[in-house]
Amino acid sequence: MSGNSARGHIENAHGDSQFAEALRSAIRSSGLSLDRIQARLRARGTPVSIAALSYWQSGKRQPERNDSLTALAELEAILKLPSGSLLALLPPPRPRGKQVAAATTSRPAETVRFQRDVLLGLLTALGTPNALDQEQQLTLVGLHDRCQLGDDGGQRTITTRAVFEARTDGPDRWLLIYNSDDPAAGTPALTAVRNCHLGRQQIDSDNGLMVAELMFDQPIRRGETYLIEYELENAGPPYPTCNRTHWREFRRPIREYLLEIHFNSANVPARCQQFARPTGQKHPRMRNLSLDTRRSVHAVAIDFGPGLFGIEWE
Repeated sequence: MSGNSARGHIENAHGDSQFAEALRSAIRSSGLSLDRIQARLRARGTPVSIAALSYWQSGKRQPERNDSLTALAELEAILKLPSGSLLALLPPPRPRGKQVAAATTSRPAETVRFQRDVLLGLLTALGTPNALDQEQQLTLVGLHDRCQLGDDGGQRTITTRAVFEARTDGPDRWLLIYNSDDPAAGTPALTAVRNCHLGRQQIDSDNGLMVAELMFDQPIRRGETYLIEYELENAGPPYPTCNRTHWREFRRPIREYLLEIHFNSANVPARCQQFARPTGQKHPRMRNLSLDTRRSVHAVAIDFGPGLFGIEWE
């Protein structure tokens, strides 16, 4: 974000795979809610998010990774189905690697770090299932992240300023997708600071993934620019671990991205490096960075994306 051997793919009259139809029917017959199914899967040591379960039964996504296939066997037992009955109905695995690249050349780059099935489940629950692939109404012109670390080296706050340019009349919101390196710590509190307010929000606590709408104070017209500011604040101490790195994934090009990391006196790093990995490149480009007198470090990306850009430290 493992594939299984190819199996027959038979479509029903509604366009869903037989797997999705059988799973839907079994869940309905069991009388169990997705919440209860998720709790039983977790108790068996094979956790699956509610969003993923929802997407499996809708036919939009299917279990393919090794951990998902293991969970599928437990799901058959929970739903009192014959062993292997759902597994036998799985369609062939989705195209991957070069096949995916060839099939999506006209679309934005695939996400690199997010679990796509989980993310799509959250977007569907939010009411924006096509957000990843639809034509965008806004161009992200500039972005400024300031990450403040706590005394323990964990991530305390991220303050962000974003500037957009409207490509058409009427855009009135921006969709934020945030992924935590420490899901057990919970997702941060999101606060709208300037020129926006919070809209709908969906959270997958198991995967530390959050999607939220930041609503503009008023719709903007084509060619206009608009600035918003928001903050993500984690509970602590202890603050969530961030694996000594902060990064952004850009699915579309951005003109300028500025990233600042501010360290506490108790956790000044021995070395900081900027990394940039455009989509399609196996290895990132690295550059050493120097701390300023306020124990901060920054990196700037100009005309970057799609790809990953961030700072790591030791």
